[in-house]
Amino acid sequence: MEGSRDKDFTTDEIISYLVQAEWDDRQNRRLSRLITRARFRYQASMEQLDYTAQRGLDKNQILRLCTCSWITGKQNIIITGSTGLGKSFLASALGHQACQQGYKVTYRNCSKMFDELKIAKADGSYIKEIEKIEKQDLLILDDFALKPLDNNQRLILLELLEDRHGKRSTIITSQLPVNKWYDIIGEPTIADAILDRLVHSSHRIELNGESMRKKYKNN
Repeated sequence: MEGSRDKDFTTDEIISYLVQAEWDDRQNRRLSRLITRARFRYQASMEQLDYTAQRGLDKNQILRLCTCSWITGKQNIIITGSTGLGKSFLASALGHQACQQGYKVTYRNCSKMFDELKIAKADGSYIKEIEKIEKQDLLILDDFALKPLDNNQRLILLELLEDRHGKRSTIITSQLPVNKWYDIIGEPTIADAILDRLVHSSHRIELNGESMRKKYKNN
């Protein structure tokens, strides 16, 4: 008898349960939309990060970044290191964490983005594409500075960062250390402007050590 009474719910309890279930369903559907629209390179989460390898990944720093307070503060993250160290995976994980907290994120390969925006200039959709990127709470630019920027690319990058400076956050991953970016960007005046808007308000993560791809391939 006691067991059967425990299973009886009041009308208020049933309504509360249904409201909670509806809220959970809406949140899950919204999260799914945010992740789909972001187009992440990897389906990565913060829980999957490997802190065991000696590669310069500070767990305390990552845990602080998990709060996404850096997005609230309109700050940036710069992730550098040689190929295979997990820069793109880490950027994807941080992007997923941002989606979990309701932020709009877009993940773009730098070279492909420059090519797409160059085409957009030719077909008249450039302003629309730039505005779409500007509205994102977090822009992730992967594989920056693989080769020197041309004048068109410099101007596009400056416009993007100018629009986002003090308003939105950006993550940039690069194989090159930041002190090499000035030469890769080229034109001194534009390079100064880009680095001023990006570097001074950034959290820095410098990865090093053995390639993570090689490590997991051998295991």
